[in-house]
Amino acid sequence: MSIKIELHICKTSKDRASGPAWSTADKKRKAVVWGCAHFQIIQGLHMRQLEEQCAENIFMAPRYAPSLRSRLAPLLLFLQLGFIVIYAFYTEIQSGVKVDGKTLSNIYPVFQDVNVMVILGFGFLGTFLVRYSFSASAFNLLVAVMATQWAIILNGIEPYNRKIRLDLRSLVDAEMCTASALISIGAVLGKTNPVHLILISLLEVFGFILNKWVIQTLLGTLPLNSIMLLHIFGAFFGLTLTWVLYRKGSEQRFEKEKSDRKTGLFSMLGTLFIWMFWPSFNSILVDDRIPVRKLEAVCSTYLALAVSAVTAAAVSLLSSPKGKLNLTHMQSCILAGGVAVGVSISVVHQPWEAMIIGFIAAVVSTIGHRYLKIHMLLAFQCHDTCAVLSTHGLPGLLGWLAHLILLIKDCDDHTTAIRFAVFHICTLLSTIALSLSMGLITGLLLKWNFLRPPQDRKCFDDQAFWEFPHVTLCK
Repeated sequence: MSIKIELHICKTSKDRASGPAWSTADKKRKAVVWGCAHFQIIQGLHMRQLEEQCAENIFMAPRYAPSLRSRLAPLLLFLQLGFIVIYAFYTEIQSGVKVDGKTLSNIYPVFQDVNVMVILGFGFLGTFLVRYSFSASAFNLLVAVMATQWAIILNGIEPYNRKIRLDLRSLVDAEMCTASALISIGAVLGKTNPVHLILISLLEVFGFILNKWVIQTLLGTLPLNSIMLLHIFGAFFGLTLTWVLYRKGSEQRFEKEKSDRKTGLFSMLGTLFIWMFWPSFNSILVDDRIPVRKLEAVCSTYLALAVSAVTAAAVSLLSSPKGKLNLTHMQSCILAGGVAVGVSISVVHQPWEAMIIGFIAAVVSTIGHRYLKIHMLLAFQCHDTCAVLSTHGLPGLLGWLAHLILLIKDCDDHTTAIRFAVFHICTLLSTIALSLSMGLITGLLLKWNFLRPPQDRKCFDDQAFWEFPHVTLCK
């Protein structure tokens, strides 16, 4: 094709150099020749681009299949067989035992609520990406079940007991530890492969349980208060992780990092699951020996969630240049009240306290979603996919501050108040320091090329991990 074009052009140039001035017919012939040459060149470029695209799709499966086949499958089998061996020799199921004056069978309905939040809530919440819904929902289940088995083992290790206690209460504790890992994974959603996600969940659950043990043993923190720091731990762990795994060019937004109506609807469904069952999540660990405390926890959580939903809608409208609602704000910011009041649930006794906490949390979260996410990316190179800082980090810090204020307010002795404040501040510093350290270690491990992180052009894309027989080859 190109040879033919060059002959036509050379012949025309030779005629122009040696012959007389061109006539009208020659000029028309010249226009036709140059037009045909231009068309053939463009056609050749388009054909070349189409061939490259087809070749890319043809070789895509062999490029990614070994990464999952040779790394993910052995890792899953090794971990699962190891868990089976541990559970076979070192665990025992305890039935009929009373905790806080109630049989564990009475915990089952609330355990189901927590299970729905972890599996369905977080699973659907991450499906907002238009080409990553398969991975967001399925990998959430894979990570949750692996991390829960791991958390049961770590929580059950005691110096004087050879057996790990297994009951509904231990399952609830393990799933709440798993929730911290799922929060962190939201920060790197779409930019990692399943091997990364499994390693993140195992290392973070270990770090979170270690932090829980440190603040309970050294600082005397109550178990309820220590485990509710999962929002702060998960958010800062995820931020450190996304900072270490930063990809150049993230400021321009990835091509497939977008959502549409269908994925936005499924993500909103996940939000509704979490919103509905959050009162159970915040109240399940409250001491049942004082019935009014559990009722206070349920009512406070519901009121904080209700206020945060209304406030998030109002602030979203006020902060929008077009004066319209933002679906992202409705998906995440309406949960801010549940996060904040959960961190301070042990000292919230009045409805108005919970409502004020929910109001402030929604304002902070919505403004963070609108302005802070892009500034974190540009200033600190933290590409936070799900904005976990605004959804969990900032409301968690607000809840910690509310816990401190209400704790000091209820103290009659200034010396006792100062002592409580010092221990409370040390609890936060320990949590942030350990989360940042574990996030840094995990991020450096995941940068190892042996784990084959997805290429930039394959981020936020299900085709790197899933079979799509209905998709044409060169689509």
